Amino acid sequence: MEFSKFLMISLVILQAVFNPFHASIIQAAPVGSSSNLFREYIGAEFNNVKFSDVPINSNVEFHFILSFAIDYDTSSSPSPTNGKFNVFWDSDNLSPSQVSAIKNQHSNVKVALSLGGDSVSNGNAYFNPSSADSWVSNAVASLTSIIQQYNLDGIDIDYEHFQADPETFADCIGRLIKTLKQNGVISFASIAPFDDDQVQSHYQALWKSYGHLIDYVNFQFYAYDQGTSVSQFMDYFNTQSSNYNGGKVLVSFISDGSGGLSPNDGFFTACSRLKSQNQLHGIFVWSADDSKANGFRFEKRSQALLAIPH
Repeated sequence: MEFSKFLMISLVILQAVFNPFHASIIQAAPVGSSSNLFREYIGAEFNNVKFSDVPINSNVEFHFILSFAIDYDTSSSPSPTNGKFNVFWDSDNLSPSQVSAIKNQHSNVKVALSLGGDSVSNGNAYFNPSSADSWVSNAVASLTSIIQQYNLDGIDIDYEHFQADPETFADCIGRLIKTLKQNGVISFASIAPFDDDQVQSHYQALWKSYGHLIDYVNFQFYAYDQGTSVSQFMDYFNTQSSNYNGGKVLVSFISDGSGGLSPNDGFFTACSRLKSQNQLHGIFVWSADDSKANGFRFEKRSQALLAIPH
């Protein structure tokens, strides 16, 4: 009996020595676990905000998301370029050298770029491919160039207006993410849908076909009505977690308080509740440009909450 016990213990030890991956598989975080991920959009409003302005808690995983790269030309009256992306963020203050500087200063910082956005110049920014194959080819080439120039880590998909059907959107964006990941150009990808029928139809088609390649869902909860209550917010979160089943749905607020559940009205109560349920996959903010005026106080509070061990 004693010998068999000894044998069993020896086998377990040998298995651990010769199969180190076994332990990491057991410890891998399932979707139902909390995260310390904090993300912030930056650069869309050209008010001279810099990476170094934003407080960074060393105990969180921090992603800056440059806003935006758009496949439009940079003329005074921009038109679509079929996947040939240009930089439309405040590149004077958020330059390649500044990306390198903030990443060198903070080992927990990664920087991504977001595609599309709501508008370009004074009009809507449309997803408007000439054909799926040509768009994907152009997008892979142009984005690889920008990502490598700026030393970026990931992409975020934030198209909000469409001149293509959901299946074409899913095909183009899915193939783009897959190719950039396979080529080692990016290490993560996210999507940024909100509760609008046309928007949801496009992103859910993408999720259905390529959800396994999408690391985070930056759901724009601030696009719900201003004055959202904590209980409404929890319902919205559950609904969108179901819509993006198996995904890491991040919660969010808008700095100027113009929509959704604001930090002054219970946002952190909702976050604490989700954290206690192992459902807080991270927090993101739109945007650093607006938060600059209030000293980034809600960014500090968000990161402090995320940094608390569960």
